[in-house]
Amino acid sequence: MNLSVFDRTTRMIAGLGLVTFDYFANANWEIAFLILGAWSVFTSTFGYCPFYRILGWNTCPTAIPAE
Repeated sequence: MNLSVFDRTTRMIAGLGLVTFDYFANANWEIAFLILGAWSVFTSTFGYCPFYRILGWNTCPTAIPAE
């Protein structure tokens, strides 16, 4: 895990907002909103962002040892 509770909450709200907005969007933007919204919801659910890992960022206050 590399996302803090604040990051996870923010991503969940933004992701659900984008998925909801996707419902009302025209066909040109529909796929983009769906992909961004789903990405935000998935990273929030699992608490892990691969881009944070690549950049070396970790906002999770608890260090979980790798097994």
